Amino acid sequence: MTEFIRNRVTNAKDDILSGLTVALALVPEAVAFSFVAKIDPLVGLYAAFMIGLITAIFGGRPGMISGATGALAVVMVDLVAEGNAMGAPSDNLGLYYLFATVILMGVIQMLAGIFKLGKFVRLIPHSVMMGFVNGLAIVIFLSQLEMFMTKEGGEHVWMTGTNLMMMVGLVGLTMGIMHFLPKLNKKLPEALIAIIVVSAIAIFSKMDVATVGSFIREGGGQGLGGGLPKFQFALFEKIPFTWETLKFIAPYSIILAAIGLIESLMTLNLIDELTDSRGDSNRECLAQGGANIVTALFGGMGGCAMIGQSIINIKGGGRTRLSGIVAALALLGFILFASGLIEQVPIAALVGVMFMVVIGTFAWSSFRILGKIPRSDAFVLIFVSAITVFFNLATAVIAGVIISALAFSWANAKRIRARKSIREDGTKVYEIWGPLFFGSIQAFNQKFDVTDDPDVVEIDFIESRISDHSAIEALFALIERYEAAGKKVVLKHLSEDCKKIMVKASPKLSANIEDDIDDPRYFVMETVLK
Repeated sequence: MTEFIRNRVTNAKDDILSGLTVALALVPEAVAFSFVAKIDPLVGLYAAFMIGLITAIFGGRPGMISGATGALAVVMVDLVAEGNAMGAPSDNLGLYYLFATVILMGVIQMLAGIFKLGKFVRLIPHSVMMGFVNGLAIVIFLSQLEMFMTKEGGEHVWMTGTNLMMMVGLVGLTMGIMHFLPKLNKKLPEALIAIIVVSAIAIFSKMDVATVGSFIREGGGQGLGGGLPKFQFALFEKIPFTWETLKFIAPYSIILAAIGLIESLMTLNLIDELTDSRGDSNRECLAQGGANIVTALFGGMGGCAMIGQSIINIKGGGRTRLSGIVAALALLGFILFASGLIEQVPIAALVGVMFMVVIGTFAWSSFRILGKIPRSDAFVLIFVSAITVFFNLATAVIAGVIISALAFSWANAKRIRARKSIREDGTKVYEIWGPLFFGSIQAFNQKFDVTDDPDVVEIDFIESRISDHSAIEALFALIERYEAAGKKVVLKHLSEDCKKIMVKASPKLSANIEDDIDDPRYFVMETVLK
C-alpha cells in the first residue's frame, strides 16, 4: 500500500511539472495560430484552455494535450475573411461565423463518436503513420523558423548580426539543457528547467531579445492578459440561423471536423505506441466534439490534439489526466494573474523546446528502412510527409490510405491462381488459390476455357475466398457462360455467407453449389473464422 501511494505521489509530481511546461509552450502556439486565422490572440488562448481541460477530463487518451492548432487555423483564414465581407468591419461577423462553424464541427465529431467511427483509424497503414509523424515534425520545425524573423519598416525580415547570435545562443542553450540534464538526473523536468534558466539569463542580463509579450504586440495583440471566457450571446444575435448560413458554414465544418479527428486519432495512436498503452478512439471523438461546441459558445476558435505539446507532456513524465488538467488551468492562470511574468519569457526558450520536440517526433528510423520495405510503402511514407507539409494533414492521410489500399488491391489481384486437373470420370477440376475480389476478376476469368472444357466442370474454392459483390457477379457470369454452352458447373467449398448471398440473389444457383464437405481443412478454417 505504501509503495502504491508513493508511486501515485511520484506520478502526480511528474504530471504537475509536465503540465506546467506544456502550459508555457501552449502560449506562443495558441497566439501564433490566432494570428494565422486573423483573430484576436485571446480567442486562441481560450480555445487552448477550454479544449485542453475538457479533453483532459473526458477524452479517450490520458496524457494527450489538445488546443488550438495550425492545421485548423489555415482553414479558418478563408472562413473568417468571407464572414467579415458579409457585414461592416465593426460587426466582426467573420469571428461569429467561425464560432457557428466550430459548433457544427463539434456536432459532426460527436456523431463520429456516437457511431463509433473512431475505430477506422486502425485502417491507417504504418507507412502512412510514419509519413504523418515526419510531415508534422517538419511542419513544426518550419513554423519555428518564423521566430527567427523580426519586423523592420513594417516588413518581416530575417534576423542578422547580434540579434541572430543571441537568438541562436539561447535556443542552443535550451536544447543543451534538455539534452544533458536527463543524463545527470532523469527525475528533473528538463523542459521546464530549461525555460526557467534561459528566461532568468535573459531577464537579469537585460538582453534585447524577442519575448512572448513582444511577439503578441508585434502581431497586433494587446497583451496576454484577459478575463474569464464569456458566453457569446452576440453569436445568436449576429448570425442568422438559416439555410443560407448552413450552406456557407457546412463545408468548412466538415473539413475542420475531418482534420481535427484525423490529427487527434493519429496523435492518440502515436501516444499509445510511446506509452505502450491503449486509448479509446470513440471516446476521444465525443470529447473533442463536445469541447469544440463549448469553446465556440464561450469565445474559442476550436481545436484538436496537438502532437508537439503531447510529446512534451509524455517526455516530461505526464501520463494521467492530471497533466492535461494542470496544463489547461495553468494556462488560464497565466491569462488571469501572470500575464506580465509570462510575457517576459524569451521566445528563444520556447523555440528550443519545440526543436527538441521535432527531434523526438521525427521517425529517424524511416531513413534506415526505406530500402528494406516494399516500394509502395516507401512511396506512401514520402508522399504523406510531403503532402502534410505542402497541403494539410487530412488530405495527406486520406491520400496515403487510398494509395496504400490501391497498392494492396493490385498486389492481391495478381495472386489469383487456378490448378487444373481431369478426373477419371472426365470432370475438369479448377482449384482456385488466392482472393477473388473486384481486382482479380479479370485474371480469374482468364483461367477458364468454356469452349474446350468437358461437360462437367468443378470449381473448388478450398484455398480461396470470395470477398465482394463483384466476385459474386463474376461467378454468375461464368456459370451463365458454361450453361449457355450446355455444360454443368459445380461450386465446392464456398463459405456459408457466400452461399447465402448467391442463393438469395438467384435461387436456381443452389443447384450449382455442392454442400457435401469432404476436406478436413475446411472444418479447421470454418472453426478459426467463427
